[in-house]
Amino acid sequence: MNDVSVLAAAREIQVPLLAAVLITGCAAKAAYLLGTRTVGGRPGPTATFPLGSRRPAATALCVIELALGAALLLTATLAWASPAALAVRVAVALLFGTGAGALWVLRARRPDAGCGCFGELSTTPVGWRVIMRAVLLCAAALPLIDAPPLHMPASAAQAWLTLGVIVGEVAVIMALSPEISQLLLRLSHADPCEVREVPIARTQSALHASAIWRRYRQFLVTTDAADIWREGCWRFLVYPGMLSSRPVEVVFAVHLAGRGTPVRVGVLDTGANLTEGPLRLSSPVLEKPKNKE
Repeated sequence: MNDVSVLAAAREIQVPLLAAVLITGCAAKAAYLLGTRTVGGRPGPTATFPLGSRRPAATALCVIELALGAALLLTATLAWASPAALAVRVAVALLFGTGAGALWVLRARRPDAGCGCFGELSTTPVGWRVIMRAVLLCAAALPLIDAPPLHMPASAAQAWLTLGVIVGEVAVIMALSPEISQLLLRLSHADPCEVREVPIARTQSALHASAIWRRYRQFLVTTDAADIWREGCWRFLVYPGMLSSRPVEVVFAVHLAGRGTPVRVGVLDTGANLTEGPLRLSSPVLEKPKNKE
């Protein structure tokens, strides 16, 4: 088996692999959109859009991914010179290339936001792994433009070679996907949320990806929590802040289980009771228990 054979096998298997990535991403986004009434706090490049256009933009991206994934499979047996196959493959390369650029911009403008590539699993702030994954997918789509029609392996040796290339590429994609660790973490949690071990870093990531954090961040003196503790299914994070030239404590409560990771907030005047005015919000429980983390 020479390098030419490996490269040929790698080019041929891009159609099902890229189609699977597109359709899986669409399914995850659709599940998130259907499970939430608002998309204002969702992760992903749409977080940089105006609030009213975020949900339509996310829906449009989901539809585009589904359409391109299905079109890749439907045109898989056509020659690249076919107008339909050529148009679909060029569009897929452009989508992944645009996605890589959008993630670069998102990381610069909103370093706390997740990529949203796979719905609620993609809440981890965008890092180099996610950007490299998008670049890899774009690079995989480019040679697909002039790839021959998809066909069954001609021999057992070619079949094993193709299988090995598929396993290798999937392993690389998984290594570049923080969603895998999030998925495994959720699948491993069969215990009630009251006794479930949830890393503080995961709680902070969910908080930083929420709309409530973005609303109240302007009042914080620092983004380092002054105090963190847990009460049942809620984890509380306290941040020092300033409001109307008065020192306050902004207390965020992040739920440790459940869909969408609910977040609540309360603002406490360090010299009095709850602040007056538009920042007064209800909170689940804002009394500090005795057992702190």
